[in-house]
Amino acid sequence: MFGWEFPPHITGGLGTACYGLTKGLSKHKAEVIFVVPKLFGDEDKTYVELTDAEKVTIFQTRKSFDEFWKNITYLQIDSTLLPYLDPQIFEKYIQQSFKISQEHIKEEAFETHFTFSGKYGADLITEVTRYAIVAGTIAKDHEFDIIHAHDWLTYPAGIAAKQASGKPLVVHVHATEFDRSGEHVNQTVFDIEQKGMQEADRVITVSHLTKQIVIERYGIDPSKVFTVHNAVEPVELEEFNITKHFDEKIVTFLGRITFQKGPEYFIEAAKKVLQKDKNVRFVMAGTGDMLHRSIERVAKLRMGDRFHFAGFLKPEMVNKLFSISDVYVMPSVSEPFGISPLEAMRSQVPVIISKQSGVSEILNHAIKIDFWDIDAMADSIHALLHYDGISKMFKTYGKTEIDHLKWENAAYNVIQVYNSLL
Repeated sequence: MFGWEFPPHITGGLGTACYGLTKGLSKHKAEVIFVVPKLFGDEDKTYVELTDAEKVTIFQTRKSFDEFWKNITYLQIDSTLLPYLDPQIFEKYIQQSFKISQEHIKEEAFETHFTFSGKYGADLITEVTRYAIVAGTIAKDHEFDIIHAHDWLTYPAGIAAKQASGKPLVVHVHATEFDRSGEHVNQTVFDIEQKGMQEADRVITVSHLTKQIVIERYGIDPSKVFTVHNAVEPVELEEFNITKHFDEKIVTFLGRITFQKGPEYFIEAAKKVLQKDKNVRFVMAGTGDMLHRSIERVAKLRMGDRFHFAGFLKPEMVNKLFSISDVYVMPSVSEPFGISPLEAMRSQVPVIISKQSGVSEILNHAIKIDFWDIDAMADSIHALLHYDGISKMFKTYGKTEIDHLKWENAAYNVIQVYNSLL
C-alpha cells in the first residue's frame, strides 16, 4: 500500500483515512506493507515502535503493534545528498528502467540516493516521480498479492510496482483535480490521475459522487469502479473535554481554507447569523490559499471580534475544539467524502453539510444544504443554536449513526475488491 502521509503528519482526511483503513484491514487478518515517502520519527507510538535500519537508501522499519496492528509493516523511503530527478524525464526513465534487468533497477534505486521531504511543497511533482522509481525496487523485494495506491501522488508508484511485479493494482480515489480546482484543472495532475485509473485493475472511490466524476470526466470503464465509503476512528473523547469559560455559542468550520471547502459561504452565513444573534462566536480552523482573503472579508464585515482564525489544528486539538462547539458546518463546493463531519458527530456536535459532498450519501442525521445557499445555512445554524429539541435530536441520533460507521466494515468492502482480483 502506497500513501503520502500518516498521522500525526497529515494535512487533511487522506492520512486519517489511510490510518483507519489499514487498522480495519488488520482486523480482517490482512497483512499490509504501508509505504510513505518519509518517516519523521514522531509518528503515533500508540500502536507502533519505530526502528531505523542503518544508512541505506530504502530501509524497512518493523513496528510492534497492538493486536490490531500486528500484521502491519511500515516501509520508509529515505535518502541523502543527490538532487531531485527531473520530472520531465520521468516517463522515459521508468520505461528504460523496466526494459533492463531487475538487478539494474535495484542498483539505480540504491545508488541514486533520492531524497524526500514527505511534504506538499514546490517540488511535489519531482518527489512523486522519484517515489515511483523507488517503488519498483520495493515491489521486487517483497512478497504481496495486491498493490493499493492512495490518491494521485502515489499512482505513479503503483504503476511502477505493477510493472515490476506483475501484481494487480488498485487505486483509491480520495479526491480528483475537479474537486480541488473546479474546471481550471492542473493538466499535469489530471494526466497523472487519468493514467493511474487507466492502468489500475480496480478503482475505489470514496463516494458515488466521486465515482461519477471518475467515469464521466476521466473516461474510466464503470465495470472496474467501486465505491467504498469512509468511516471514523473511535476515540476516548472524555480526555479531550475542556470547559468553555464564556457564554457564547461556538460554530465551527474545519478544513483547508480553499475554494473546494467553501469558506466564503461560511463567512457570509456567519454575518447573517450575527445580525440576529450577537451571542455567537465563529471559528475557522485550517490554512490555505484563501486564508488572507477570508481574513480581509471578515474585517470588512466588521465581525472580527466574533470570528476566530485558529490555523491548522492537530487531531487532539480538533477533538478539544469539537468538545466546546455547538454546531459544525462543512459548506464544501465539491467534497469527495468529508471525514470531519463524522468526527464532529462522534463528539455529539450537530452538523450542517453541503449536498455536494460524498458524506451526505450516508448520513441521515445531518442538515443538508446547497453550499451556495447562505440563507439556508444561516437559518440552519440559528435553529440548531436556539431550538434545544432539534439540537438534542441531531446530537443523540447522530452519535448513534456514527457508532455504526466502522473502519473494519469499510475494510471488509475493500477486501471484496481485492478478492475480485485474486
